This record gives sequence, structure tokens and C-alpha cells, in this order.
Amino acid sequence: MADMHPVTEDSTALDGTAFDEVVEFTSALIRMDTSNRGGGDCRERPAAEYVAERLAGAGLEPVLLERTPGRTNVVARIAGTDPTADALLVHGHLDVVPAEAADWTVDPFSGEVRDGVVWGRGAVDMKNTDAMVLALVRAWARAGVRPRRDVVIAFTADEEDSAVDGSGFLADHHPHLFEGCTEGLGESGAFTVHTGRGGPLYPVAAGERGTAWLKLTAHGTTGHGSKPNRANAVSRLAAAVARIGAYDWPVRLTDTVVACITELAARQGLSVDPRAPDFDLDAVLPKLGPAAALVEATVRNSTNPTMMNAGYKLNVIPGHATAYVDGRMLPGGEAEFTATLHALTGPDVHWEFHHREVALEAPVDGRTFAVLRESVEHFDPDGHVVPFCMAGGTDAKQFSRLGITGYGYSPLKLPPGFDYWSLFHGVDERVPVDALHFGVRVLDRALRAL
Repeated sequence: MADMHPVTEDSTALDGTAFDEVVEFTSALIRMDTSNRGGGDCRERPAAEYVAERLAGAGLEPVLLERTPGRTNVVARIAGTDPTADALLVHGHLDVVPAEAADWTVDPFSGEVRDGVVWGRGAVDMKNTDAMVLALVRAWARAGVRPRRDVVIAFTADEEDSAVDGSGFLADHHPHLFEGCTEGLGESGAFTVHTGRGGPLYPVAAGERGTAWLKLTAHGTTGHGSKPNRANAVSRLAAAVARIGAYDWPVRLTDTVVACITELAARQGLSVDPRAPDFDLDAVLPKLGPAAALVEATVRNSTNPTMMNAGYKLNVIPGHATAYVDGRMLPGGEAEFTATLHALTGPDVHWEFHHREVALEAPVDGRTFAVLRESVEHFDPDGHVVPFCMAGGTDAKQFSRLGITGYGYSPLKLPPGFDYWSLFHGVDERVPVDALHFGVRVLDRALRAL
């Protein structure tokens, strides 16, 4: 590992202030209600201004950018010591999904710190990571630390919807701010998964399925509800939606998923070759135990019907009907996806992409992933980092337009029984203070080694 430029404990820039600030910043950002209800109903500006003030306090020159008033993004650059090195992007979003206060144990926008845990919407998605980055940048400034390569820090709007006001806007209209960036670190990776077998896992995202939100439209003949109608738009649409919902997509293993299965199987003492013609995924998954959750949602394309709309009166057959489907495409799976949708919808239903973003895949056999792995395992020697593909997507999709290869890396060391998956967009979202401290340490080591 000599070529990884390892960071020693003696060179750490972290101090007690950094660990206090990461908790303070997480709590403060949670208290700012940046709920994204879709369709432009969100206002990230208060959180953006808060972030910008703290970046300025670290000697940086943050830029605030808006496509739509109130939908604010923040970008700043830390100059590295090697001007010939490629730059690194570190990004996090400021918006959160909505929360119903009546369902929660605490006010979801209280940012309450209780018994060593920070509570509130955004505690894991992803104001915690925003706070880690802020605390780390300020610790570097106090200690006079500079990374090897330029680090561009971006806090975005609108990730929880279409990103049109966030990373999409930045990538399309302000690409100069990301000049030189070749790799990026974002959300959803390097968190603890306890499987009950061996040490804990830390899945680092090295891929994302593509977004394929679909709009289906059926046309037919308007008529009286009491009379036969073989051109009923609702019937045509319902049949197509039923076919789509029932379709069993075939297994397609990407490089990232192959690497994940191989490593998980090895931890169970299994020698498998997912590329072998006779490889039986259904036989292997149960042997992986709880770790199978890291791959089972990303071994195929998917289509889940979510919304339908038709008609205006019970006894009137409408002339058209619409439906929406949440589709996801594997890297390399778009051709199969579109051909299958044409077949499933048939001649009487038209479909189109309502929102579409690319699938992503990043190398897992190079120096960057090795650094990300080492930085986690340094602080949890019993842990084991594995690559995985995300079922959904992040701002890495939009930043990929700039040629930036993305990894999901928001490190958290979580105790047994702490169900990260259920808290992600779930009720009683919260994060342990110790997990925040762990995240700052890991990011410090990784960013300076990279």
C-alpha cells in the first residue's frame, strides 16, 4: 500500500472542537425544515446560508447559486498542495423528505440530542454528512492542513426530487466550478451493516441503478358507463399496469454486484463465480444471510406502478387514462428495459420517460477504492468494506455529466440493532453521536490520503 500515501495518526488535524461541531451542525441543520415535497415545494436557502457562513469561517470563499429563488446551492474549493493533481468533489444535499410529526417520538425538526443520539429528519439522509464535511473543513483550517489535491465542496438543493434546481443546475450551468474534478464522494455508503456472522460490513457504493420514472397514457372511446365499450382507456391502462407490475425481470449481474457477491460469499467460506454459466443466484443468496440485502435489489431492472389517474364521473367512460411507474435500470440495461416496456404496454398504451437519469458504475479494483476501504478499516479493524450498487440514485448521476466518477461514502459506525435501512426516509430518523465522530475521522483520513 505504499502508493496510497497513507495518513498517520500523528498527522491528524482533528481536535475536540471538530467532534463538538459535527454534533452542533447536525442538530442545527435538522432544525431548518428543508422538506422537499416535490414540484418545487422546498426552500433550502436557510441551510445554505448556514453552511456558507461556516465555510467562510474556515477561510473559504463559498458561492451561493440558485436556479429558482430559495433553492440554494453552495460550492467552495479548497486548494491542494499538488497543482498537477486531479481535483476531488465532495458533495451532500441540503433537502430532506417530508416527515409527519404525529408519527414520531420527537419533533422531526427538533434536532434533539438525547442519550448520545441526534434525532430528526436528515440525521442519516444526509445532514449528518453535511455536518461532518463542515466540521472537517474547519478543523483543517485551524490546523493549517491542506489536502494533496484540490477538494471541491458542494452542498446541493433538490436531490430528493429531480435535482433540476440542484446538481443538475450546477452541472449544466456552472461546470467551471468543478474544473479538474475526476472523482466524487457522496451519500449512501460506508455505514455499518451487522450480519451476525463475523465482523461488521461497510458497503461502499460503486454503482447506481439508473432512474426511469415512466408516464403511461391510454386513449380510448368516451361513452356511457352502462354500455359496452371495447376501447375503454381505463381497462387498457389497467391491463398494461398489471402486466408491468407482475413482470419478473431477468437477473443481470453488473461488475459491482459480481464483486459484492464474491466478497460476501468468501466471508462465508464459499467460493463462487457469479460469471459462470451455471451460477445459481437464488441458491447463493440465502447463504449470504442478512448481507444478501446488499445485492438482491440490484440484480435486475425493476418497474413498480405507483400512481393512476382517470375519469371525472362514475358513469362516464373517460377518453384517456394515465399512470406512473417507478422504473430503475441497471448499468448497461437500458436497451433491454425499453424493449421490454414496449412489449408490456402493447399497442394501446403509450409510455415515455417522465424523468430519466443514467446508471453509474465505478472501479472497485483501483487505488481510490483501496483508500476508501483502508480508511474505514483503519478505524474499525474488525470491519470489512465491500462494494455495492445502490438500488436508487444520488447527485452522482448529475455530476457524472462532467466526467466525475462517483462513490457513495458517508461513513458511520453503527451499533448492533441500529437499522439504518429503516431510518432512511423513515420514522424516528436518528444518528449516534459516536457515529458522527467516526465519520469525521474516516473522512479526514480518506480525503487526505486521496
